[in-house]
Amino acid sequence: MLKDEKKEKKRVSRLYVIEQQCYAAGAKLVAGVDESGRGPLAGPVVAGAVILPPFYYLAKLNDSKLVSEKDRNLLYQKIHNIAVAVGIGEASVELIDFHNILEATKLAMKKAIEDLGVTPDFLLIDAVKLADSTIKQKNIIKGDRISASIAAASIIAKVHRDKLMNELHKKYPRYGFDRHKGYGTKEHLAALSKYGPCPDHRKSFTPVKEVCHVQS
Repeated sequence: MLKDEKKEKKRVSRLYVIEQQCYAAGAKLVAGVDESGRGPLAGPVVAGAVILPPFYYLAKLNDSKLVSEKDRNLLYQKIHNIAVAVGIGEASVELIDFHNILEATKLAMKKAIEDLGVTPDFLLIDAVKLADSTIKQKNIIKGDRISASIAAASIIAKVHRDKLMNELHKKYPRYGFDRHKGYGTKEHLAALSKYGPCPDHRKSFTPVKEVCHVQS
């Protein structure tokens, strides 16, 4: 048991290597930024932004996709309790269809950063580059697996978006949004083919676009 705990503490400590470099360079407030929901056929894309206390140990902190739903929900609450600041940003289906998913993701990320309520000295962003941001930033491929701040942001974004999709399920139960969260599963595609898209489907995404074309 103690051996497992020691191993977990060592794993989590490695997630702070990039943050440590930022602190060494003079940054005081380092924010991790990540998104949830770029791939689904329905619902908004959501971004999270989190400023963690330096080197705070959060057991099981990781990329949200590698954490169980139960642990994600527990981490979501813990992050809100201990974080210096937490921000959430959403980009609607309308924005996704009007711009594109990448630009909508950037908009959601900017909203999440603004929602922090404080201005970070440095941004650690999972993959995406915010070219018009005046804040120094580092864009990290699969950053949610190597940065504590980005991992925390991924948890915040994922849990928040899952809650939104559960609410959408109550409005449109025939699609099964509570189970697949809008991703293009066999169940979802079958329902989409049978019932057509609902107002919260992304009309610019090929599987939805194809159904709209057939129905027209």
